[in-house]
Amino acid sequence: MLACAAMTRDVELSCRCGEVHGWVKGASPSTVNRAICYCDDCQAFAHYLGRADLLDAKGGTDVVQVAPRALSFDKGVERIVGLRLSPKGLHRWYASCCNTPLGNTMTPSLPFVGIVAATLRGTEQERDEAFGKVRGAILGQYAIGGPPAGSTRMPLSLMAHSLRLLLGWKLGGRAWPHPYFDRTSGAPSRPVTVLSREQRDALRPKCGPSPASASAA
Repeated sequence: MLACAAMTRDVELSCRCGEVHGWVKGASPSTVNRAICYCDDCQAFAHYLGRADLLDAKGGTDVVQVAPRALSFDKGVERIVGLRLSPKGLHRWYASCCNTPLGNTMTPSLPFVGIVAATLRGTEQERDEAFGKVRGAILGQYAIGGPPAGSTRMPLSLMAHSLRLLLGWKLGGRAWPHPYFDRTSGAPSRPVTVLSREQRDALRPKCGPSPASASAA
């Protein structure tokens, strides 16, 4: 469900089973960034969760990036846990109750949360109105069946928009409160698991330009 306020909207975020619920506040096409990411790490995360249904036909993830302060939870915080595919990888947060992804982050010094668009409530048209249409695609070299046009290089317009938002969020104090990090210590506020190399390697055949599952089909 979407709640409108002036030219921005408050959009509900929910896990699949409804145990975790939150809001993205003050969303508009000018206050968020939206892109398709084809990287094999995003694909691996979806397969780890058993949520390949959130990937498009080429293995892409529709991601909406918001300021940390824009995202908050009012139910089920105790069910939120984190995963890192490697010791220095992104923090990838999800609902432990039903394996719904709830956001990707780096450290608080790079203030953004990347949310899978499909986990945001509303129709596709409503999401387009709240967040704008996809601005571009990245890391298409990992797309299944070959890269979509223009996806192997970061589009300049997408890069400029991303940098403008990140700088504005950092200087404008929108890094805090952070839904996933403690302000005093700077450490994750929820438990985080780091995959072993063996666990990570087991996911790789399912990802990339020629995944084993697709080859066998």
